[in-house]
Amino acid sequence: MSSERVSPTRANATPSAVRGKKQPFYFQRELSWLDFNGRVLDEARNPVHPLLERLKFLAIFSNNLDEFFMVHIPGIRERADEETRKRITPDNMRDRVRAIQRKLIPLLEERAKIYREIMASLAEHDIKILPFSSLDRTQKAKMERYFEREVFPVLTPLAVGPGHPFPYISNLSISLAVIIHDPKTKKEEFARVKVPTHPILPRFVPLEEGKHEYVLMEDLVGAHLANLFPGMVIRASFPFRITRNADLDLNDEEGEDLMGMIEQQLQRRRFGEIERVEIHRSMPHHVRKTLFEEMDDTAPEDVYEVDIPLHLADLFAIAGLDFPELRDTPFRPGIPPAIRDSSDIFATIRQGDILLHHPFQNFDCVSDFLRRAAADPDVLTIKHTLYRTSGDSPILQALTDAADNGKQVVCLVELKARFDEANNITWAKQLEKSGVHVVYGWLGLKTHCKIILIVRREQDGLRRYIHIGTGNYNSRTAKVYTDVGILTCSPDFGADATDLFNYLTGYSRQTTYRKFQVAPITLRKGIEGLIEREMNLSTPEKPGRIIAKMNALVDQRIIQSLYRASQKGVQIDLIIRGMCCLRPGVPGLSDNIRVVSVVGRFLEHSRIFYFQNGGEGEVYFGSADWMTRNLDRRIEVVVPVEDPAIRANLVHEVLEVLLRDNCQAWDLQQDGIYVRRTPPNSKPRFSAQEYLLETLS
Repeated sequence: MSSERVSPTRANATPSAVRGKKQPFYFQRELSWLDFNGRVLDEARNPVHPLLERLKFLAIFSNNLDEFFMVHIPGIRERADEETRKRITPDNMRDRVRAIQRKLIPLLEERAKIYREIMASLAEHDIKILPFSSLDRTQKAKMERYFEREVFPVLTPLAVGPGHPFPYISNLSISLAVIIHDPKTKKEEFARVKVPTHPILPRFVPLEEGKHEYVLMEDLVGAHLANLFPGMVIRASFPFRITRNADLDLNDEEGEDLMGMIEQQLQRRRFGEIERVEIHRSMPHHVRKTLFEEMDDTAPEDVYEVDIPLHLADLFAIAGLDFPELRDTPFRPGIPPAIRDSSDIFATIRQGDILLHHPFQNFDCVSDFLRRAAADPDVLTIKHTLYRTSGDSPILQALTDAADNGKQVVCLVELKARFDEANNITWAKQLEKSGVHVVYGWLGLKTHCKIILIVRREQDGLRRYIHIGTGNYNSRTAKVYTDVGILTCSPDFGADATDLFNYLTGYSRQTTYRKFQVAPITLRKGIEGLIEREMNLSTPEKPGRIIAKMNALVDQRIIQSLYRASQKGVQIDLIIRGMCCLRPGVPGLSDNIRVVSVVGRFLEHSRIFYFQNGGEGEVYFGSADWMTRNLDRRIEVVVPVEDPAIRANLVHEVLEVLLRDNCQAWDLQQDGIYVRRTPPNSKPRFSAQEYLLETLS
């Protein structure tokens, strides 16, 4: 496995045993990401999940892969260009892409196998995707009427040849490469037809109302190409799809109008460079040659063959069918006892901090907190950060209601949230029209922290109430992402939140906070200091202890700190869902570091950090992963947990529970291979997420 190499002395890894192995000190981030997506794919194979849930995992794998090619592959090129500009010898970009392809091709072959298995099993429940050629005469006649009425009018056949340049092909759209014989000229011609899919037309065309048998839209169009080219002979057609670079190129230092800049870049996103071409395996060489000659920026390693339908992310539509016996058992999220019967949420918070753990506990606890604040005559001010949300969000409605009720409402909407830029621009404009003071964040930094500040007039003066969490204020994703948050009226938290919002909305050079660790100001130094302290307190008799849960571990400085801590005997358990560039278990380097990834029904999303601190254990949580972007290029907040009961809960009922998982957990080996845990013969099956469902919902 290739890697980004760093001098071993920087990690204090001097033992000859380490040097002799000549292993890279860091896994390549893109390959680690593919390993994570492979674990997602394994859930599509896992028979413990109902069939439609397995299909959902297949769609997630495919959707993740689209984003990988839209963002990660362009990132490789960007880093290679940066290394060249710095006159550092760059990794050979094509070699890195080929390494990705070597890892990816077996995953694609496995995906095809799993797709066929799942569809065969779904057919037993009368859920079928049928080839047009298999339909009987009556069904074909019905589909022909549908084609003529609904599909034909929106199709545009595009010839390719003299006077007809090769058409622009939009990102992630499905097209047909059509080979046509002209009886008059006796020549073979090439044409492209874009297949209309959601939101224009359904990708899966139902054969009969009330049943669940479908024909793929591209199959339907392919069967009726003669209608588009009258007088011609259709020799063949082959589906293909391209993926373009969709990362925004924002020159923050030169921009004056952030919203205008992003709107302009969203238009340019449609014309990004081609990063991947997917073709059907049956496409003959001469058709491929014609196609690739027209797309002159396509390299051989950018081409992927498939023999199943393209764009399997569309399978979400079928995975969402109402078949209770083929879906996970529904559950009712719990409500923390402290607020279950509370008529005065503010009085309840004054009695003590309240821990919220989603999706096991209802996200309505957060939106209800905001709704009550919007209606409360004693609330003067509401300040809020929004990174991602949904159009039907009760959060947006509560902010609007608060403004209507005469409260001062400030909302920082992060316009640069990847792939939510257009939505966030829409929400920002709607909030502004409702009288909310909207701020768009800093040009050079993404605002990723998750915080609500409410200022309330009470008998003894003004009091500040805060919600701070690890997840987005999105009621939809809160049902499938695991996140934690706290409702508190801690004076120090309130003062820090006020300083933070002043930093976000005004001119502030705030460099210190009472309790908050804020990126890019204090967070990196704070994390490195906590690791350093654990190392210094560690003894052979009483070794230090770190448990850290996050989505990704990429930052090399943090990894080096963890390596040094391991060499000092600190016992380190890392619960990392996705990318992990740290190599665990290497003698003399990381003997005392273990890495586990939990992939299950819910997406592990919370960031929680435990440091033993010589017996005076400390717990922190917040919005930041240990990635360079989070520590240096985003505004993040990580806070200490001050309530002893909540601190114990996060350690014993979250972190340690995840470490006990023996069926949805994967252990990272020092060679980069993830090995799935299986229950020993003497122990029962234990799923952390199932346990939390039982205890909290």
